Amino acid sequence: MARKPRFPRKIDRNVYPRPEYRFPNVRIGLTYKDSKADFPMPPEAPEGAPNVLVVLLDDVGYGWSSAFGGRVEMPVAERLARGGLKYCQFHTTALCSPTRAALLTGRNHHSASSGNIGELATGFPGYTGIIPKSTATIAELLHENGYGCGWWGKNHNVPDNQTSAAGPFDNWPTQRGFDYFYGFIGGETDQFYPALYRGTEPVEADRTAEEGYHLTRDLADDCISWMRQQKSIAPQRPLFLYFAPGAAHAPHQPPLDWRGRHQGKFDMGWDAYRREVHQRQLELGVIPPGTKLTERPAEIPAWDSFDADPQRLFTRMMENYADFLSHADHEVGRVVQALDDLGQLENTLVLYIIGDNGSSAEGTLTGTINEMLTLGGYQPDPEQSLSRIDDIGLPGTSPHYPVGWAWAGDTPFQWTKQVASHFGGTRNPMIVSWPKEISDAGGTRFQFHHAIDILPTVLEVVGISEPTQVKGVPQKPIEGVSLAYTFAPEATDAPSPRVTQYFEMFGNRALYHDGWMASCRHGRLPWENVGSKDFSEDRWELYDVRNDFSQAEDLADQHPDKLRELQDLFMVEAAKYNVLPLDDRFIERADVTLRPSWFYGRKRVTFYPGMTFLPEGSAPKLNNVTHTITVGAEIPEGGAEGVLVCEGGDVGGWSLYVKDRRLVYHYNFFDVERHEAVSSIEVPAGRVELRAVFLNETDILGGPATVRLFINGEDVGQVRIPRQCRGRFSVECLDVGMDNRAPVSPAYRHLMPFAFTGRIEHVTFDFDLEVANRELTPNERLAQHVKLD
Repeated sequence: MARKPRFPRKIDRNVYPRPEYRFPNVRIGLTYKDSKADFPMPPEAPEGAPNVLVVLLDDVGYGWSSAFGGRVEMPVAERLARGGLKYCQFHTTALCSPTRAALLTGRNHHSASSGNIGELATGFPGYTGIIPKSTATIAELLHENGYGCGWWGKNHNVPDNQTSAAGPFDNWPTQRGFDYFYGFIGGETDQFYPALYRGTEPVEADRTAEEGYHLTRDLADDCISWMRQQKSIAPQRPLFLYFAPGAAHAPHQPPLDWRGRHQGKFDMGWDAYRREVHQRQLELGVIPPGTKLTERPAEIPAWDSFDADPQRLFTRMMENYADFLSHADHEVGRVVQALDDLGQLENTLVLYIIGDNGSSAEGTLTGTINEMLTLGGYQPDPEQSLSRIDDIGLPGTSPHYPVGWAWAGDTPFQWTKQVASHFGGTRNPMIVSWPKEISDAGGTRFQFHHAIDILPTVLEVVGISEPTQVKGVPQKPIEGVSLAYTFAPEATDAPSPRVTQYFEMFGNRALYHDGWMASCRHGRLPWENVGSKDFSEDRWELYDVRNDFSQAEDLADQHPDKLRELQDLFMVEAAKYNVLPLDDRFIERADVTLRPSWFYGRKRVTFYPGMTFLPEGSAPKLNNVTHTITVGAEIPEGGAEGVLVCEGGDVGGWSLYVKDRRLVYHYNFFDVERHEAVSSIEVPAGRVELRAVFLNETDILGGPATVRLFINGEDVGQVRIPRQCRGRFSVECLDVGMDNRAPVSPAYRHLMPFAFTGRIEHVTFDFDLEVANRELTPNERLAQHVKLD
């Protein structure tokens, strides 16, 4: 039986946009004197409709926030929880963009074609990374009903191959219902050198880290400014605010003035941390009495298995993360305070979701000072990280803590981000505050809910019907259920209307049904980014989560029939929601040529001055492939210097530039190795042809390459690159004539953006082997086809 809505429906419209205005009250005479005007008005929100603030933090597990028993100080979350409700069985998808697609559309992530992150999209219905028009976003519906809608921070829902200046832009926020967007596109960005967009236009940060710049602070400043502007102009119009900072996703980079605030708070190590936090969670009542603390998996090393120096390194990495997360909470508080200062907080529904998945285990067993290295499937050198322990979190680093801390951050559950089979990957704290309507201040709710339930909740509290057609496109049914019933003080023990929910990510899968959970952790571990595991070797587990909150006791052997029932039901749900085919690959799917792009199949690509901020996901593929870069340039008599063309930044990339009159090719292998070719002669004045030939020596992903430099056809230098980037260099861009954001080479860090002082006519990339080989000897040509052992 359907639950009666707590909030009455006020607008019974299910087709958008509204029909063209028919001027029902107009009277037209011969002249205006004997006529009556009837001017069309913009849509108005239902009477009393609240502002809605959705806050979504990134990569934060259940056991970090002080509001839920953790040791990371989050006083804003604590304050909102004291005046609102804490949700202790709220679930995500185990990965960032899938959770965000589910939240925005009210449909399961595969239904929204977001079965994985866009950088790993494949050509199957549940995995394209293109949110279909049949799943309208929450902003599209609220905008049509009188709301002003703004989005700040992370947008991991624009298709990876549609992020260039050529678009298309129909899946960017400003064409999916949002009036305003200020943030970044993709999974992460540097907090000091962010890849920012306002609307669809790239913009640069207005100051440096040393001058106080930090992305989360900037996002809050901009959000507050926009809110004030909107309420000054249209005070009666409610706002939908989606505040999604990149924190606390890697790179873990707190502001310079927040460093060191958690010093000494994690000296006990991850095993003891879990025991301590588990006890505090019991005392706070955010886990039921009797909840067991799950055991450490054999794949995760014990804290005491490391010597003092690695422990010191791992502790510093954790302190750095805690500073980063705590600062994000502070900036959320500034946004909330701004609403209060405007007299709006009383009638604002705040949904503070602490994490879009569990804590991230993508930093490997020993942590890393450069996360892009580990995402590429390479293992960091702990000794190298230890030598830079004081740099962790500073500009120029991209740190991530070890797997053990990720596991600790998901206390009391098993596993981590990516592992959708267990609650360590999918259960996140949520706090709901609405002073006008929630009277059970400080209450807890244990109903089973999911990110897809946010959209129907907002529709109910605003009073809007579920849409059947939006912009001429028939809509898929909303797959979430409203949790607005839990706002009532008597709802503490009310049953959840969510009876069934599937989970799947990288082949890790689970099925929740009526208090039982079948779970299957697939073989590939979250920190293993290369290769695939055999699905036929998977083993399923069974949990009675009515009595086993943390999935501590596997009942598969005791209840084989129940397990079989849930396994079969998973297949039903998988077929229904486009979950198949299962795919556990990571770096292999990061190849940009797997997705349609403007550059696919072209043998020659020519760029001109002004081509800047081209994201790597929408650029030509330039790693693990032979290519030639030819620059036609004019050099003045006094010489010239600057970047001719580059891709990436200080965490990884390459740059072709002129400095001290020499042509230089610099290859930055994740700031672990740097390889450089410098011309043996000076670049002459006048019109010149500068060329770099990149020779990929093997079909093995990440294998060696050789780069040769030519000036006006003369061979002037070369360098061998022992290993290449397998996937992406960074989250930055390709630039012609300068190096925007973070520098690829430290040689010109103090000269940024190191714009070229001569004149560039063109930069041409040739992917034709004949062009690439025209200067080579027969033996050198053969080297391209050598396989690595």
